[in-house]
Amino acid sequence: MRWGSLIVPVLLAVADALLVNGVTFGLELNVSLAAAAALLVRRRLPALVFLITLPGILIGYVWFAPMIALYTVALLRPNHRLLGISALLLAAAHFIPWPVSDFEPTAYRENTLTLIDACVTSVGPIALGLLVRTRGELAARIEDLTRSRRHADELIAEQVLSTERARLAREMHDVVAHQVSLISLQAGAVQISAEDAKAREGARTIRELSVRTLDELRHMVGILRAAGGDHEELTPQPRLADLPRLIELSALNVSFEADDATRRPGHPEAVERAAFRIVQEALTNVRKHAPGARVTVRVNDAEEAEGAAQTATEDAAPSAAPSAAQGTAEKAEETRGLRVEVRNGPPDASAVAPGLPGGGHGLVGLRERAQLLGGTLEAGPTEEGGFVVRADFPKTPRVTGTA
Repeated sequence: MRWGSLIVPVLLAVADALLVNGVTFGLELNVSLAAAAALLVRRRLPALVFLITLPGILIGYVWFAPMIALYTVALLRPNHRLLGISALLLAAAHFIPWPVSDFEPTAYRENTLTLIDACVTSVGPIALGLLVRTRGELAARIEDLTRSRRHADELIAEQVLSTERARLAREMHDVVAHQVSLISLQAGAVQISAEDAKAREGARTIRELSVRTLDELRHMVGILRAAGGDHEELTPQPRLADLPRLIELSALNVSFEADDATRRPGHPEAVERAAFRIVQEALTNVRKHAPGARVTVRVNDAEEAEGAAQTATEDAAPSAAPSAAQGTAEKAEETRGLRVEVRNGPPDASAVAPGLPGGGHGLVGLRERAQLLGGTLEAGPTEEGGFVVRADFPKTPRVTGTA
């Protein structure tokens, strides 16, 4: 299309020159062909090209080349003074005959018709060029307005979402917080009035869990009210160091296993928070669906990374210096991730199921949380009749702060 818009006017001007002046080279045909050839650079030098085409209409009596050049001037250089001078020059070149001695001042009728033709020839290309330019500017304005309107619609949608989040936050705070507060108060009353030590300990655990639930609820309400903005977190988020306390408060038969690498700091906060939530959700599922089952919680380095590090160390030791083998092991150590596994056995037949409500979305949310960080989560039944939840996280998560 670009080359077509450049070549087609030149071909039209050449055809005009050949039809008017024939195919025999002479002054008329030469200046007409020169005017047609000048149209090749009309977009870069519109005013200069227009001046070059004026001898074509004055001597060779061709119209296409000077009219196309004047149209280009109006399209690319819409200066009123320049357009006025160009219109006068084209009208004069069209009105004055060649040679000039053939001009007859007394031929009023012919001169008047020629002057009208000259004015139309000069005004027409300018009007068309300005019309096309105005149309392009209007199209650009419409595109800008459409983009602005789309942006405004997005802002309105975000505002509606923010309003809905604030309303949801108020409802959560009014309903859930009230119920949890009543549970906490009742547990406090039982803790004070109960004579049995185990009953007092259970009431104390319920009260502590209620307080922690209220803290997390306030944090969630704060996030909803922030409408997704980057705000400072209202309460400290759970980390791997909080797992022993979570297991202690779970009131389940849980054995916790964690290696030294896991106890050392250095894991990203988003990974530790996701690992804590996975253990928390898995223990909740055990309490719902497998009461009385034995549970094992393991948190350590990913087995794939350990195998890669061990293999790299064994392969490098016989053929390389000890320093090279040590460097390979250190590099493998840097790429290790984190593995979290919660495995439970079959439920105890004598235990009574608590009948807690469940929406069936816990594992789905945990899998999305793991994938968001670049990790994986697997969950399924075991051969012993239990259930296992296993998540692997990379050392460097894909994103941080959103899990």
